[in-house]
Amino acid sequence: MYMKRLCPNFEREDALDTVLEVPIPENMFTSMGSSAALRWQNMATWMKAQTSDKWSSPIIAGRYNELSFLLFIVGSPLIPLQVQLDHSIHRPVRHSSIEASTAKYIVQQYIAATGGQPALNSVNSMCAIGQVKISASDFHQGDESVKVRSTEEAGGFVLWQKNPDLWCLELLVSGCKVISGSNGKISWRQSSNQQTPISKGPPRPLRRFLQGLDPRSTANLFLEAVCIGEKIINDEDCFILKLDTSQSALEAQSSRKYEIIHHTIWGYFSQRSGLLVKFEDSRLLTVKTNGDDGEGVFWETSTESEIEDYKYVDGVNIAHSGRTFVTVFRYGEQSANHKRELEETWKIEEVDFNIWGLSSDFFMPPSALKQ
Repeated sequence: MYMKRLCPNFEREDALDTVLEVPIPENMFTSMGSSAALRWQNMATWMKAQTSDKWSSPIIAGRYNELSFLLFIVGSPLIPLQVQLDHSIHRPVRHSSIEASTAKYIVQQYIAATGGQPALNSVNSMCAIGQVKISASDFHQGDESVKVRSTEEAGGFVLWQKNPDLWCLELLVSGCKVISGSNGKISWRQSSNQQTPISKGPPRPLRRFLQGLDPRSTANLFLEAVCIGEKIINDEDCFILKLDTSQSALEAQSSRKYEIIHHTIWGYFSQRSGLLVKFEDSRLLTVKTNGDDGEGVFWETSTESEIEDYKYVDGVNIAHSGRTFVTVFRYGEQSANHKRELEETWKIEEVDFNIWGLSSDFFMPPSALKQ
C-alpha cells in the first residue's frame, strides 16, 4: 500500500512540499476527509492538537493515554537481553549440553537461510519504513471470552539502526506519536502527550528488529538458547529455541516502582527453510501500590508474532510482513482479574542498508535524560 511522504503547502502554491517525519498509509489519509485539501487540513489540525494545552481536556487526554498504551505494549516493546555485536556469529559447542548444541546448529542454518555470514556482516546500518494496523479489546474481568474490536488504528513508522544498541523508532498512529530509542548507554520511550520520557533503562533491542528484520541480531540472541522440542506452526515443522532472562538482567531493568519477575523468549525456526517463522515472549512484573507493603498488582504480557513474506534486500533475507498478538492479564492486590487482547498487522514498505552519514549523534536521547 502506498505511503504518503509529502504534505503540500496550501497557503502558498509556489512553496515546497513539507516532508513528513513519519510517512502515513494511504488509507489513514483518505479517512480524514472527502477531498485532498480537506484531508491535509484535518491532518494539520490533529497534529496541532498534540500541544500541551490540548491535553487538559479529559476526552483528548483519555484518547492519547489509550493510544500510548497500545503503542507501548504492541508497537514498541523492548527485549530484556542485550544483543552482542559479534561479526563471527559462532560459538564453540564444546562442553555444551545437547540442547544448547542443537540450538547453535539451528542458528547456523538460520544464518545460511538469511543470506550467509558475509552478507549479514556487510550490514552496518539500516533504515526501514513500514505501516501498522492495531486493534484491541477492552479490559474484561475474570475468564470471560475477549473479542478484539473491529475498529483499527492505522499508522506508519520509521526505524533507524546502527548496531543492536544504537537505534531509533518513530511510530505515528491515529495522531499519537511514540519515539523510542537507545544510544548505547540507555534506552527510552516517550509519547507525544508526555513532556519527559516515561520509561528508561539499560540499552536493549527493540522487539521489532527480531521479527525478521535484523537476522544478525536474531542469530546472536538465540546462540545462547536451548532447543526444547518441535512444533507445527502454520503447517511448518519447526524447532523451538528457548531463552530465559538472567536474574541479574531482570534486576537491572526493575525499579523502586516495579519488579520484573521473569521474561522468557521462544523462537520457532522452520525445519524446511531454516527461517524464523514465529517469535514469542512472556513477561511477568509486579507494580508496587503501597510502598514496600503488600505484593502489588501483577501484569503478565504474552506476545506472539507470526513472521512472513521473506524477500532479499542486498543479499539479506528480510521478513516484510506479519501479525502480532498480545494478551495482557492484570491481577493481584486491589485489582480484580482483568484480561485484554491486542492485535497488530505490520508491513515493511522499504528497507535500505548502510545509510551514508548516519552518525552516533543521530541517536541522542531526549534533553530530559541528559540532565
